[in-house]
Formats: sequence, C-alpha cells, structure tokens
Amino acid sequence: MKLQAILASLFPMPSSRLKTMSYSLILLSVTALLAVLSSIDHLDKEPDIRDQLPGELQATIRQVRTAEEILIKLQAEHYQHQTFDDTLSSALLDGYINQLDPAKAYFTLQDIANFEQYRYELDDGIRRGNLTPAFTIFNLYQIKATTYLNRLLAELDDRVAALNFAREESIALDAEDVQWATNETILSERNRQLLKNSVLSLKLVDKEHDDIISTLKTRYTDQLNRLKQLRNEDVFQIYINTLAELYDPHTNYFSPRNSENFNINMRLSLEGIGAMLKREGEYVTVERLVTAGPAEKQGELQPNDKIVSVAQGEKAAVVDVVGWRLDEVVDLIRGEKGSTVVLGVLSEASANPNLTKQISIVRNTVKLEEQSASKTVLEILHQDKLRKLGVISIPTFYIDFEGSRRGDPNYKSTTRDVKKLIAELKNEQVEGIIIDLRGNGGGSLQEVNQLTGLFVERGPVVQIRTANGSIQRQANYPNPNYYRQPIAVLIDRLSASASEIFAAAIQDYQRGIIVGSHSFGKGTVQQFAELSHGSLKFTQAKFYRISGDSTQHRGVIPDVILPSLYDGQEIGENTLERALSWDTVPAVRHKQYNDFDNIEPLLIEKHRERTANDPDYNYLVEKIQLNKQYQKVETLSLNEDERRDLIKQDSDARDAIENRYRLAKGLPALSNAANDSDTEGKNSDSDNDSTANESVLTHLEDKDERTDFLLTETAHILLDATFINQQNTLSLSKK
Repeated sequence: MKLQAILASLFPMPSSRLKTMSYSLILLSVTALLAVLSSIDHLDKEPDIRDQLPGELQATIRQVRTAEEILIKLQAEHYQHQTFDDTLSSALLDGYINQLDPAKAYFTLQDIANFEQYRYELDDGIRRGNLTPAFTIFNLYQIKATTYLNRLLAELDDRVAALNFAREESIALDAEDVQWATNETILSERNRQLLKNSVLSLKLVDKEHDDIISTLKTRYTDQLNRLKQLRNEDVFQIYINTLAELYDPHTNYFSPRNSENFNINMRLSLEGIGAMLKREGEYVTVERLVTAGPAEKQGELQPNDKIVSVAQGEKAAVVDVVGWRLDEVVDLIRGEKGSTVVLGVLSEASANPNLTKQISIVRNTVKLEEQSASKTVLEILHQDKLRKLGVISIPTFYIDFEGSRRGDPNYKSTTRDVKKLIAELKNEQVEGIIIDLRGNGGGSLQEVNQLTGLFVERGPVVQIRTANGSIQRQANYPNPNYYRQPIAVLIDRLSASASEIFAAAIQDYQRGIIVGSHSFGKGTVQQFAELSHGSLKFTQAKFYRISGDSTQHRGVIPDVILPSLYDGQEIGENTLERALSWDTVPAVRHKQYNDFDNIEPLLIEKHRERTANDPDYNYLVEKIQLNKQYQKVETLSLNEDERRDLIKQDSDARDAIENRYRLAKGLPALSNAANDSDTEGKNSDSDNDSTANESVLTHLEDKDERTDFLLTETAHILLDATFINQQNTLSLSKK
C-alpha cells in the first residue's frame, strides 16, 4: 500500500459505525510498513467520533485495512473465485445505494447520476485503501434523511390534516418497481404517499387522530435519533457486507461485537422467542422459526413476517422498530424467561400487507430435549383396514460434541436417539416409519452421515466439492442391522442443508419415498475465518448428492408433491440474490433398494384420487390459493373505503373457506354476527395497526386441534408404495 494511499484514506474519507478489522500485511513488507507508520506519528489515530457530525463521517485506517484483508480472502478462498472487477464494482454501487435508501425516499435521480463517477472505481478504491466513495454517498444520505425527518416532525400535524383519504391513488408494494424521483417535487409527492399509507394503516384499526399523530411522532423521532447516532462503524459494515454478499448471500462480515455473539440469529433462537431474524430494507424480518421454540409453539409468527413493533407485555408501551438495526431489535425481543413480548408484524399473505397483527409470545429457552428426535405411532384407516406406522420427528441434526469428547456413554446425538426410537417402534410392531424433517434447517453433517447408515446397509452419503475443486465423499460404516422396513421422508420448504442431504440420499438409494414440497435448496458450506478485527463467514464448498446433482438452489424434489403454505417464490435459496447455481459432479456407484421411479406415476394417481374430495386437503389448497392472490398484487390503494372493502373481502373469503371445511366435517358454521363484530381489528392501546385483516377463525387452525393432513397423506402414500411393491414382487416370483 503506497504512502499517499494511506494518507488519502485518513483525511478526506467519510466513515461508518460497523465494527472493524485490521489490515492483512499480505503483499507488503512488514518492516517497510512499520517504518512508514512510525514516521507519521498520527497515522494510526482513529477520528474522534465525538467530532463527527452527521454528514461528516470518515473512515478509519483500521477499516481501510480490514476492507483490503476481506477482499484478499474472498478472492483467494471463496468458492466462487470471483475477481472484484468493474462488473462487481457496478453491482456494489447499486447494492449499497439500495441498502441506504430502499424506499427511494431521499435520493433523487440527480443524486444517482452524481454517484455514477464511482461506478467502476470502487474495486480499485478498496485495493488502494480508498473508502471515500462509500462515505461520501452515506454522508449525503444522512444529511437528506435528517433534513426530511426534521421538517416532517415540524409539519406533521398540518401534513396529516391535509391528507385526502377519498382520493383515488395507490402506492407500489415493491420499491424495485419505483423509479428514482427526477426532482424534489416528485420526491415530496412520493413521501406524501408514504406518509398517507402510514396514517391510513393506523386509521384502519380505529386509531384516533391524536393517537395517530403521537404514534408517528414517536416513530419519526426514533428514526431521526438513530440516524444521528450512526457512526463510521455502521457505514463500514453496511458497505462491506454489501460487497461480501456479491459473492453469495451466505457470505458476511461480522464486527467484533457480533463475532463475540457468533451470530445474532443464533443468540435469539436459543434465548428469546426461537426465531432467526434478518434485516431487509427498513424491516427486520423472520427468516425461520426454531423447531420447539416459543414462537413455533405459539403458532402465529411465520417466515417472511416483518416485525414493526415490540412491546414488553400485553399492556406495555409499544416501541416502533421500523428502520432499527437487527441487533437492536434482537435486544428488545430478548428478555427474562417467562416474560411476554408482543410483536407487531406485517404479513405478505394478507389482503392488506400494511396492517399489523399483534402476536404475544412467552419468552423461553429452547431446551435440548425439545429439539431431540421424538416418536409417535400413527394409526390410520387405509383401504378399509386399520394400519399402524411409526413417525420419527427430527427438528435438527444435533450432537453433544463435548459429551462425545469426554467419552460420556450417554451423550446425545440424532443418530443415537433415532436408533433407540426405531427399536421402540419395532416393539410396537409398526409396518414402516415416516421420518418427518419439516422445518429441519440442518445441523451436524456427521450426524446426517451416521443417520443414513441406520436405513441403508453401507455406501456413500454425500459428496463435497471444495473451492480448489477437490471432491470428498462421505460414507457410513457397514451396518448389517439397518432398518429394512418401508420408510418415507416428509420434507417442506424449510427443510434445508443437512436435512436435504439425508432426504437426497434416501431418494438416490431408492430406499424410501420422499413426500412433501420442494426443500429449501441450501447446498453450500460456510466457514468462519478470524480476522485481525472481526471475522468473515464465507462459502468454501458445495454439497452434491451421490447421483452427482447438487442440492444447491434446486433442493430436493419429492416423489409425490403435497401443497405447501410456504411460497416457493418468497422462501428458499432460489429467492436469494446471487445464490450459487445448481450444477453437477460425477455420480458415485450406489445400490438401489427399490424401483420407486416406475411406480411413482401410480402413487401420484392414487394420491389425487384420495384427496379429490378430502376436506383437509381442499382447505389447505384454498388457503394457499387465497394467499397467492395477494402475492400477485403490485399496488396498494390509498383510498380508505377501498382498503376497508379489501379487508372485508379477505375476512369473508377466509370465513367462507372455514365454513366449507366445517360443513364437510359436520361442524356448525360460524355466524356472520360473530364475524362482523370481531373483524374490526380494534386495538386502542397498540402503537401499530392490529388484526383487522385477520378472521376470527383461529381455534381450528391450531396445530394440535386440526388434523395434520400432510402427515396422514404421507402415511397413505407409504402404504400405497408398500402394497404396490409387494404386488410387483409377487408377480415377478410367479413368472
């Protein structure tokens, strides 16, 4: 690094609030660098953040070094082997601007044009130790946003009073469909519509005028304060993570604070509500729920829900968290075990995606035993005969590494626990076993390998190709006592990583029938690299099936596909920007235990015949179709009457679905009077929008009270496959 580059990085550079890392001295002489640094007494002194006013942030020498260190590691060790060139520089500029102003509420087209000077310079800038463009862009954003919020707060009463809710106009739901405003007048009009939408969302839950003003003043004051509190560390982490995610969505930089916690999501999943969260634009959203966690047990919070408010109890003050950082929202959600947290969430599967639903969750710690594999016996009437199958649910692939190292004979692991459960189910004389991997996000690769060995005699389980192109094959140990009875594996869109490896192996061996919906498609391996300041998580390998196909992006496709409430266009690896693509490697030789490919068409035909008039099946399909209608909507009306009509239509549609189900089940229909009184969504104490779009029909939707149709249908499919195989075997023996 040249002296002038070092000096240039110190003085004119803007700065950020995210954590730092020291610069790797690769490619430089340590002696020469130290000589230069010692000759400039002030070079390593960081800017005093107390002297950094909004719009005047600048980078530190430590951040400059960290950026170079990350770039070197990504180019040398990331699986993609991407060169940080002009193409990525251009993508970095677009991604960074979008991170700062996702709603296109502050920058104008002229601002974007001014940023064009950096489009093909960011790559060279980082190599030369120049982060000035990142901070220049941020400083303008901070000035513009601060100016707007100050003016909005000063004029809020008048602006709200001037809104006309009878006016016919709409707002785009996806900011990507919005163009940058060509001038300040158009930008002001866009912000007027954004304000109108916020006010209307509160009006729809019967907020009074004074309450609306108070709510919005609190919201915008909080946003203004947080904006003013941003420091060079924040800017740096936004910028560097935008760079890291150009390589793939699972590559991230962690500041020292986040590195100590290892992962904000993991902290929350173990000590809060059992939900893994991520930041998308100005919202913190739910990425997935931890099986057996408080949120999953409560049943209302869903992946892709946006968290807009948090309250520390049913009657506590509601804190608006729109625009907050992920770690700050996590800190609010976490709390003392046994206490209640109330989340205000926006759901995409709603007639009004700007109407907030209040969800109360009792905080708890996810207990290891609740994450352990468990069994049940399922008795169903199949072809006029009562049949008995075992069900083994595996929430995650776990192992007590410490207990294993200590030589504890009773240490817990997925394979050890499942082996015991299989023995118990054998004693109960079940005809076969369903392995339920729904919601299983992965875990120990070692356990996947060993668990597969409980169901196949021997052979490879997975192939792993590393960044250098070498392929490793993992196989299980020979097991002459493997379980030989029929099996099925039930998966859904949230089955990811290790669970996909298991399902794929069972499918490739033709050992069992795979049933459910397309799995997540997470087929990459990440590792943490400690840096001189912070750490880097980056992708360094990919998983491949023994058939040679990758599980990445495409996931595992079931033999028999069942309907899913999770939208494959909203959740899954294929929905993530710059996710690594699907590809193949050579297959490895492996045994096939059955010929399910030939009987698959017959299984699908029997499934369709059985479910054509099944109330549970039709109920699920109708709910999915209704949700898909809302996901196709691109604009949202800002006319109050139209919005209220939309909410009523949604409530009526959901009630109609429920009543059709009740009629088919011989249950009494819901009364219109109950619907009319309960769908107003009143919530006078809430700081956000309530549940006006939600039907009162909740008690039959509880997991424990409604039949698990997907599990029951999987049992029928497994029994069909068993019968057909037996008939084919008998036919062959006669020949």
